[in-house]
Amino acid sequence: MVRGAVLNLFAALWLLALLNQPFWSALWESVGGWHASRAGFLITLPVFALVWVWTVLELLTWGRAAKPVLCIVMVLSAAVAFFMHRYGIAFDRGMVANVMETDPAEARELLSAGMVLWILGLGVVPALVIAMWPRAPQGVVGTLTEKVVTLAGLILVVGAILVFQSGSYISLFRAHRDLRLQFVPTNYLSAVQGYAKVKLKPKREIEQVSLGATRVASDPATQRPMVLVLVVGETMRAANLSVNGYERETTPLLAGRKSLVNFGRTGSCGTATAVSLPCMFLDVGRGGYEDGMAFRRESLLDVLQRAGMDVWWLSNNSGCKGVCDRVQVVDVPATLPAGACGPGGCQDNVLIDALKKRLESVQRDTVVVMHMKGQHGPAYYLRYPPEFERYGPSCRDNALDRCGPEQVVNAYDNAVSYSDYILDKTIDALQSQANRLDSSMVFVSDHGESLGEKGMFLHGMPYDFAPTVQKEVPFMAWLPQATRDRLQIDAGCLASRRDQLSHDNLYHSVLGLTSTRASTYRDDLDVFAPCRTGSVIAANAKGGKP
Repeated sequence: MVRGAVLNLFAALWLLALLNQPFWSALWESVGGWHASRAGFLITLPVFALVWVWTVLELLTWGRAAKPVLCIVMVLSAAVAFFMHRYGIAFDRGMVANVMETDPAEARELLSAGMVLWILGLGVVPALVIAMWPRAPQGVVGTLTEKVVTLAGLILVVGAILVFQSGSYISLFRAHRDLRLQFVPTNYLSAVQGYAKVKLKPKREIEQVSLGATRVASDPATQRPMVLVLVVGETMRAANLSVNGYERETTPLLAGRKSLVNFGRTGSCGTATAVSLPCMFLDVGRGGYEDGMAFRRESLLDVLQRAGMDVWWLSNNSGCKGVCDRVQVVDVPATLPAGACGPGGCQDNVLIDALKKRLESVQRDTVVVMHMKGQHGPAYYLRYPPEFERYGPSCRDNALDRCGPEQVVNAYDNAVSYSDYILDKTIDALQSQANRLDSSMVFVSDHGESLGEKGMFLHGMPYDFAPTVQKEVPFMAWLPQATRDRLQIDAGCLASRRDQLSHDNLYHSVLGLTSTRASTYRDDLDVFAPCRTGSVIAANAKGGKP
């Protein structure tokens, strides 16, 4: 029989030795490898890590619940370690949000035989050993005494280490804060606690913004409805678009559109949909955004609807994170016959059919949001039909680290080329209604993607530590001559704004493009404002009554 403290020690050793390889690699790189002059500090690092994990397990395991809790920690730790090892990710509150808000189809793409074997071998097996291992019976007094003695001893060890090496540890943690996001199990335990804290906040009424929102009257000479199609891309990084200088012709159709204005590389609000999508539709910008804010504050779509526009959300993705809760929503795949989509879900061509039907019924000024599936990984090869297999061989495995780097990029670039086609067809659909509608299209992606650079795949890294490819997205607008004339927009002026924008510009630019007066409007963030006549800008800037 073993005591609880000994069982926790064995568990801590297992976690450190077998489930923290990414952490040890990052730590060794952070300290610059072995230096004899720092031998004392380097030797204490594994001791400090062991004491830290042991302490956490002591605080989590009490009485009869100790074994079940410890078993859960072992299995969860194995699962988190698998994704960190395979995709090079770190784990924070945003990653928990990604896990909780991913739809079943997306989750299935992450499953693999390797994942099952990993979790069984490194999580389930030790959990079963813990469950079957006889534990010495202890009463309440015995349990408390053991806890106090064990924790006191662990605190003494940490204290002794910090007395002699405090400078080195303070320097390490200040310069490499990302290390804590790679340390299993405290990374995901802290992330779950942070996520639960946000979700368990008392619900409150939706905060209304721009209650007096109105719109500048339509051109009396035409009285033609205006239609804006706002296309929200998924996981498209700016670096892989040929219109942004990429060596491959991934966006030839968009490049051939003379009325297209490309704003180039644009900074995203976050590195995952759970953050970027709601953030870009709110007026607060990245600096003012908080988790879950779109569920308690009106979005851009609410303001447009209040100003008198019809607002539709056509989705081929997994929800809108609160942004579209109060407008008309069409889950496009749900409207199709059973079996109409493949194993990876519907490809984005279904959005074009839905858009055409919507345009045919437009009778007044309208905004249609199309939420794409885009390049959602890791199964990029499922995002496009076979005829778009332009670059090969492509990775056809959701375990991206099992493919060569060029195969991963090939699959991703094929998906980008398909999105180029979808956006071109969106423009065609709008042009087909040119005899009765004045239309425009704005395209922006939610976040970028890592494709194996420095061993990192997918997205969702904490913003401060994320690579540029996860934070730079495309942003462009298609404005035909009729629309430019009606709104008095100088396309040449717009081209000068290339590589200067962020998601913070989207909210205000859409208000400007739709001639919406709102108190939340800021002309300094409206990309169209400097390129329009002063009268329209002045009307918008006055806004409505709050």
